[in-house]
Amino acid sequence: MHHIRIITPCATPHLRSAEGLRALERDGMRITHAYINAGPASIESEFDAAYCLPGTIRSALEAQSDGADAVIIDCMGDPALNACRERLDILVLGPAETSMHVAAMLGLRFSIVTVVDSVVAMLNNLASVYGLSHKLASVRSINVPVLSIHEDPAALHEALLDQCKRAITEDGAHSIVLGCTGFFGCAEALSSALARSNLPVPVVDPIPTTVYVADALLSSRLRCSRRTYPLPRVKPIVGFD
Repeated sequence: MHHIRIITPCATPHLRSAEGLRALERDGMRITHAYINAGPASIESEFDAAYCLPGTIRSALEAQSDGADAVIIDCMGDPALNACRERLDILVLGPAETSMHVAAMLGLRFSIVTVVDSVVAMLNNLASVYGLSHKLASVRSINVPVLSIHEDPAALHEALLDQCKRAITEDGAHSIVLGCTGFFGCAEALSSALARSNLPVPVVDPIPTTVYVADALLSSRLRCSRRTYPLPRVKPIVGFD
């Protein structure tokens, strides 16, 4: 049985649907979920991401203590990803890194469609860190804040579809990454709508994709390299347990 813990690095209750996560479970794989207790309401900038780091690391350590086999950080900024990989002995994945690499495998170049303009630079920077700048066609936003994503599902779909079409026809994208984990569940309808418009490109939904990649890596008995992510030296950290 693979136990995957998804950590939403925000302090906004009900931001993540427990029912949606349960739908991803299969025989031999169980998903649990946690929020952080102190941090930003949502993450839309490097500033926001900085405030979630201690809580995310603490929650990841708790997941390992609870017997989780893998941790997924529920944000396309991949906050605390490398820090958690250093400190934990279990698999740790970020949806941005995972989704970008999957999209790069599925098409010549990919575009990311995200929430607001303040996230564009962050995602461009991550693509560079992950060695995928040459595969990134563009990063586009729909200018809808994270906390407003679910207010009007029809308008959200239309805004995402419009930017996906522009990414394909204007920027040359051959695959699409949904650039916010809050877009969970939108990919299938978008992919179908694109196909009807004679734009048959894959749309990568970050959370399901990362869950199933984690499950596959666990089944393959693969973990992150200790040469890349060495265990931190033990030393006092003032103000923290």
